[in-house]
Amino acid sequence: MAYRRYSTAYVAQEDAAKRAKRGIWAGQFTAPWDWQKGERVQGQGMAAPGGPDGPIPSPKTPPATAAGACAIKGNISRKGDRIYHMPGTRDYGRTQINDASGERMFCSEDEAKAAGRRAPRG
Repeated sequence: MAYRRYSTAYVAQEDAAKRAKRGIWAGQFTAPWDWQKGERVQGQGMAAPGGPDGPIPSPKTPPATAAGACAIKGNISRKGDRIYHMPGTRDYGRTQINDASGERMFCSEDEAKAAGRRAPRG
């Protein structure tokens, strides 16, 4: 699929394949940017559009957590930034916590801030 944010070099070929129902367009599939968010084709048609060529919808409801569970993810970026992610935010689902590297869960936003974490930018 054309990653139109960075190049339109193959858009004409993609559009022709889509019209002719060739290649991936011959059946059902999930766009790569939706697959990475955990979406999969359900029933007829493709998953809802989103990703690099359009808006990515926010999760409809925050992930369920057990009563009293600490659900704020505090990770450390590749650059060493100490960041916290709230349930339901853009990167929450794909953020993995590695206790061995100093990452951890927090029970409140204030607790995360007190531990030197910041909210994600943008």
